[in-house]
Amino acid sequence: MEEEGRLVLVTGGARSGKSRFAEELAARWAGAGRKVVYLATAGVEDSEMRERVQRHRERRPAHWVTVEETHRAEEVIREIGGGAGVILLDCLTLLLSNWLLNPEPLGRQPLTDWDDRERIEEIERDLLGRMESLARTASEARARVIVVSSEVGMGLVPEYPLGRVYRDLLGLSNQAVAARADQVYAMFSGIPVKIKG
Repeated sequence: MEEEGRLVLVTGGARSGKSRFAEELAARWAGAGRKVVYLATAGVEDSEMRERVQRHRERRPAHWVTVEETHRAEEVIREIGGGAGVILLDCLTLLLSNWLLNPEPLGRQPLTDWDDRERIEEIERDLLGRMESLARTASEARARVIVVSSEVGMGLVPEYPLGRVYRDLLGLSNQAVAARADQVYAMFSGIPVKIKG
């Protein structure tokens, strides 16, 4: 009997080949007519991002289903997890950024005072709870789920509080997904290195 449900995390730096490798993995898993759902989390707010999104669309097979959702990725996975063979979430990095910078769809007001440590800690707890819930839902889905994320903590410490909060939250979010993942790949210069599974 074929294994049901498998969570894979693909992480790495900018332009390391994460999305391309994740798409290749999804295409391999999609054999035998399995439906692939590409869950895109990018919001298109400027021409550069519009061009980037278009390049990604053109690279994907035409028969893949694209679902654009900037905030509610977990709900999408829960809703379509039984009907899709493969779900590719690209990417966790932008999803977290959306949650942090545009929290109104989550029922929260944006943070305006980055010196308000108590409020920042409340936001961090909320967003990490959401990430852990997303990781659990993805790991329990009947579909195979591939999550793309970035490693942003390997460089300089960000100069501003927002950058430090984001870097820390993304590192902890990646850990939450990796802990539940069956496989984790780190991408270096277009080369996937399996570090778990």
